[in-house]
Order: sequence, then C-alpha cells, then structure tokens
Amino acid sequence: MGLTKVNHPDLLDLASDTGATVFPKGTTAERPVSPEAGYIRFNTTDNVMETYDGTEWLVLDNFTPPYSIDYLVVAGGGGGASLFGGGGAGGYLTTSNYKLINETQYIITVGAGGAGGPLVGDAPGKGESGSNSSLNSIIAIGGGFGGYGNSNDVGSGGSGGGGSDWAAGAYPGGSGTSGQGFNGGSGSGVDAGGGGGGGATALGLNGTSSGGGNGGNGFQSLINGTPTYYAGGGGGGTYTGAYTSATGGSGGLGGGGNGGSGQTGNGQNAITNTGGGGGGGTRYLSNLASGGQGGSGVVILRMPTANYSGTTTGSPTVTTDGSDTILTYTTSGTYTA
Repeated sequence: MGLTKVNHPDLLDLASDTGATVFPKGTTAERPVSPEAGYIRFNTTDNVMETYDGTEWLVLDNFTPPYSIDYLVVAGGGGGASLFGGGGAGGYLTTSNYKLINETQYIITVGAGGAGGPLVGDAPGKGESGSNSSLNSIIAIGGGFGGYGNSNDVGSGGSGGGGSDWAAGAYPGGSGTSGQGFNGGSGSGVDAGGGGGGGATALGLNGTSSGGGNGGNGFQSLINGTPTYYAGGGGGGTYTGAYTSATGGSGGLGGGGNGGSGQTGNGQNAITNTGGGGGGGTRYLSNLASGGQGGSGVVILRMPTANYSGTTTGSPTVTTDGSDTILTYTTSGTYTA
C-alpha cells in the first residue's frame, strides 16, 4: 500500500504558529509494501510516529537530553600494620556537572576496607590494601596498607600507607595517586613510632621519638547537604618499650583510625563508609597488637529531583535536600538514568 500524498498547502505550512500537518496513518499491516528511506507515517497499531531508514521501520520518539549530577566516589581505606604504619585513605574523586544519559544504566562499585595486620605473637603481621570504588569508568583507588616490621614493604594506592619504624632506619611511606590522595609519612628511625597514612588532602606525618605520626586529613564534602569528612589516613602505631611515653598517632579527619598506644594497644579500625585508613598497632618489648581495619568506601550521587528516575539496585539510601535527590551507596549497585 503506497503512501497517501497530501496536497493541501495550508496543512504543509510548518512555519505557521498554529495548525498541523497530516501524515499518512495506518496499522502495522498497512505499511507500504516497498517503502523508501525517509518515509514517515503514524502507526495506529502502536500509536507512534515511525520512519523507514532504508532497512527497517524506526519509532520517532521524543529526545530527552542528558542531565547533570554531582558525584563522590571514595575507595576503601588500607589496613594498619600490626607494627607500625597507619593505613592510607582510599582514593577520593568528586565533581559536579557530570552528564548522565537517559535510559543508561550506571554500575556502582563500593570498595571494601583492607584488613588490619593480624596479631601473630612476636612477628609483625601485614595488613591489606583497600579495594577500588567506581562509577562506571570513574575509578577511585584503594588505600595502601601500613608498612610493617623491619621492612620497607608498604602499600601505595589512593593514599599511601605510613612507613614502618625500626632502629635500623626510618622506612618511607607509600605513594598516593595524583588527584586522589597523598603519600604516607615515614617511620621515626629510632624504634618509637610509625608513619601516619596519607589522606585525601594531606600527607601522613612522620613518626617521632614521641610516637606515631598522625594520619593525613581527608576532604570535607557537602554533597549530601551536611558537611562531612571522608578519606582520612590512619595514625601510626608506637613502641612503648624504651619509649614508654610514646603515643599512637591520631587518625586524620575523615574516618581514619588512631594508632595504638600502651602495652597492648591495637590500631583503631577506621569508620565504615568513609574510606579512612586503619591505625597501626603498637609494640611492647616482643608483644605486638593488631592493626586496625580500613574503612569501606562510599559512592554518592546528587541530582535534580525532576530528573531522578527512581530506578536503582543495591538499596542506596535516598534523601532530598532542597530541589535535589541524593543517592548514597554503601554497597555496590546500579542507577538507571
């Protein structure tokens, strides 16, 4: 069945402010038998406008432009060593005006915090680096583990873990990733204090004869409507044998755990869903205390409520702030724009 030609000048006046243009219409079965590319008609079976592209009939649908969101992606923090370094904070990435394409699914991964170094008698235990968090191809790198024992084995990552401490030398901290975090501090070199883990906005401090270095501070974000710090480094642990007055370093603002103090001071665990680094454990003579666990990461999306689709997986917390909707993912999931 061929197309019906419309020969009515006023109906074809597309430039006029009023009126309309008549297009051929009919059921799917009534489509032209030998259509040519560019044919347009109204399909009464599906109640849509359609066009033939030379191969198949395509629906002419409304185009909805992309919309902008703010995001925060924080990776899991590194674990503190049982002796001495604090864990580095998870990588921190944030921006505004990030475009989402309608009807596209975005995959969100929330990284776990690294385990702290275990208590293993008189041998130091190695912690683990944190895991990456991501929003599609936007990847925040997990924080590095704290350096341990008589060794320069220390983790690099979003922020670097603090270096270990030994009378034989001040071991350096791990490296942070440019744009995501900072390096960890060094050990004291006098067997008194490990380095603090790096944070999102500051280096971890070096250990001293007074004790472990403080973790680097994290970044304060307003994305959820409340000023909140994320990605602070873990404090370095200390040796309270010869240096009986030495104390563990403080965790950085943003969930970092404090370093251990005293004769049996375990490193403090970082706060969950902050990406903070775990605190380093203490040493008293030949006894060790365990390192603190790094904090798990978080992914937060903020968008105009008018654009929010409501289509998610992973059970994010949904809140509003003024005219915006905020999705906080503490576990992995998806959002479909």
